Amino acid sequence: MDTLGTFLIGLVIFVGILGIVIPVLPGAILSLAAILVWALVEKGPTAWIVLSAAVVLIGASQVVKYVVPERHLRESGVPRRSIIVGVLLGIVGFFLIPVVGMFVGFPLGVYLSEWQRLKAHANAWTSTKHALRATGLSILIELIGTSLAAAVWLAAVLFLV
Repeated sequence: MDTLGTFLIGLVIFVGILGIVIPVLPGAILSLAAILVWALVEKGPTAWIVLSAAVVLIGASQVVKYVVPERHLRESGVPRRSIIVGVLLGIVGFFLIPVVGMFVGFPLGVYLSEWQRLKAHANAWTSTKHALRATGLSILIELIGTSLAAAVWLAAVLFLV
């Protein structure tokens, strides 16, 4: 692959990583797709090893980003129902208030569900803070997995190909 093509692949990987932090794009999938395109063009053993490593790293982060926060939420006593209401209001918020609506809708949904369940502001707010921490942890896990895949790709581009 020529320099411009490699630069464009790197740019797409970077945009994918940004998409994890600013959830407008499917970040991890975008980064993985860019590495796939690179591997298809390169067609060498190194390219397939890099693609395999990226699939494992990003795939593992996709599983872990749900398992670990879920366990933390269960331990803190936040029921699954409140998370589902938060996610649903986050989706609605995403369409009502572009870009930031998800960040408004999710905590509002968790808070309202917990306030209805617990009948107390302080307890509902505590549950909402637990849900926000779990969301941050989920984003961090996905960011680490995708960044590691990007690092493997970058190392291959700089040192092996």
